[in-house]
Amino acid sequence: MTLRTKLIFVVAGLALAACTNPDRFGADGTAGGLGGANGAVVPGSPNDPTSPAYFNQTIGDRVLFAVDQSTITDEGRTVLDGQATWLLTNTDFTAVIEGHADEQGTREYNVALGARRANAVREYLVSKGVAGNRLRTVSYGKERPIEICSNESCYAKNRRAVTVLAAGLTG
Repeated sequence: MTLRTKLIFVVAGLALAACTNPDRFGADGTAGGLGGANGAVVPGSPNDPTSPAYFNQTIGDRVLFAVDQSTITDEGRTVLDGQATWLLTNTDFTAVIEGHADEQGTREYNVALGARRANAVREYLVSKGVAGNRLRTVSYGKERPIEICSNESCYAKNRRAVTVLAAGLTG
């Protein structure tokens, strides 16, 4: 490739990079315009209390568990209380509760442990008034780690139950 061709590519790349969206920042200065003018709520954004983004980021979509346990911790109950309140307010949503385990143990053991964790979360949400027909459980055992390494900091993040929302599927 000649110097001239390289220069043409560099100039073309710079020219394209200069073509940005001037409205990429919202009135509140956040990227993507997540907040509306004067702090107004933008539907579907993390500042919209009825959006899944709000659920995931503000309330929390996951609870963590101790080694070989499916007992919900005090911290987990706090998150699940928020999830229950949100689900009771936003009745157009259903949820799949995913049970996960760390990489220690056999595949079979971890699938069973993930199922116990998902069921513990489901039972807790039902006890708080969320209709059982809006909640489904699935266990992935150790097959879907969010952290991959062989130490406790990774294991702790993988011992979890995650509530995944779906809209318009009630009934």
